[in-house]
Amino acid sequence: MDMIALILSVIGCINWGLVGLFRFDLVAWLFGGAGSVISRVIYTLVGLAGLWCVTFFFRKAAFRDAE
Repeated sequence: MDMIALILSVIGCINWGLVGLFRFDLVAWLFGGAGSVISRVIYTLVGLAGLWCVTFFFRKAAFRDAE
């Protein structure tokens, strides 16, 4: 679950980077606009993945693996 959340978070980071730098929304471009059902599902999954990744800060295992 952690790896999936991390991958989705990276996808979201890349997409937001493109939006910030070039005003280009890759997810919307690939899936038919920001309002399409598929795009909204992807945005939701990325958001949930980001929230899951916040839990990394509070887990002892995450700190042990970083050492």
